[in-house]
Amino acid sequence: MAMAQPASNPDPGVQPEGAPASDPTTGNDEGSSAAAPALVAALAERSRDFDGSSADPERNCWMAVHEQVHGMLPSEYDIREVPEALYLAVLARRRQQEQTG
Repeated sequence: MAMAQPASNPDPGVQPEGAPASDPTTGNDEGSSAAAPALVAALAERSRDFDGSSADPERNCWMAVHEQVHGMLPSEYDIREVPEALYLAVLARRRQQEQTG
């Protein structure tokens, strides 16, 4: 008798039951609150791409994190959440870059 194959996971952002928990948005294991420094730096740079439409660092960092997490830029009424720790790390990195020139 052939064994049934497990169903494929239709949502790549959701870990299958029993799979090791890691956060694809930060590259860290569950329970870790620090985002990968390379990801934070890349998202801080990505946020600058939105400065042409609005020079608001908070908005632009949120947009960059949203794109990373959800795979697309937010629509006008998009209310999906983003990881707060990642957003704050990206915003802090961008502000640090602006101070150092």
